[in-house]
Amino acid sequence: MTNKSIIQTEHAPAAIGTYSQAVKAGDTVYLSGQIPLDPETMELAQGDIKEHIQQVFKNLSAVCEASGGTLQDIVKLNIYLTDLGNFALVNELMAINFQEPYPARAAIGVAALPKGAAVEMDAVMVLK
Repeated sequence: MTNKSIIQTEHAPAAIGTYSQAVKAGDTVYLSGQIPLDPETMELAQGDIKEHIQQVFKNLSAVCEASGGTLQDIVKLNIYLTDLGNFALVNELMAINFQEPYPARAAIGVAALPKGAAVEMDAVMVLK
């Protein structure tokens, strides 16, 4: 049995269901999906889709930091979009938030996301 620990930070939105912000098992951290919630208000961030995508990266970053890592330690990123027309914008913002080598990634078009969000991301991170 692998030792696992639960990661929790007030700098990212609190879980809105029966899950943890992240779970660390060994040197691997599994980050739950983040939508563009403001952690202070628990409401969708103000602004357009660009600001929403950036808020998701901020939320993921906060959970990474609480786990002892950074976005750069992410090895797999899953992106869920209600409009795949926003995919180019995701690429643009990934280039700002990540450095090469980039993580493996999947981008998936979905019909709907929690709280009416247009974007959600989850990730797997490996700590050094």
